[in-house]
Amino acid sequence: MTMADSPRVLAVSWGVMTVEGLPDGKDFKLWPGGGRAWDWNETGTRHEPGIQPADVVELLENGATTVVLSRGMDLVLQVDPATMELLRERDVEVHVAETKEAVRIYNELAAGAAVGGLFHSTC
Repeated sequence: MTMADSPRVLAVSWGVMTVEGLPDGKDFKLWPGGGRAWDWNETGTRHEPGIQPADVVELLENGATTVVLSRGMDLVLQVDPATMELLRERDVEVHVAETKEAVRIYNELAAGAAVGGLFHSTC
């Protein structure tokens, strides 16, 4: 992984993810050159209305021009319409999918794009 590469997700199962270069965890924010655990309490994120604009800003600040949003294994996590609007306004390519599909899309994009992702590994 070079500094500009987004860390690849090596494994995902219910409640645990393994990400290149990071300790295992449940939910992650990933971007070109790094990432960290995603703590929903920082922005008040809940399943509804879902992923907040503030959740994606950190990805954009770290150079992501494409963003993958995972809605959880059972698609319970929503995406706040304001988040989609922010990404549209900033001309960011967005992919929204169930977590395992989101990981597949993200890993594929990580090979050649400045991709960021938010991953929720449970419901």
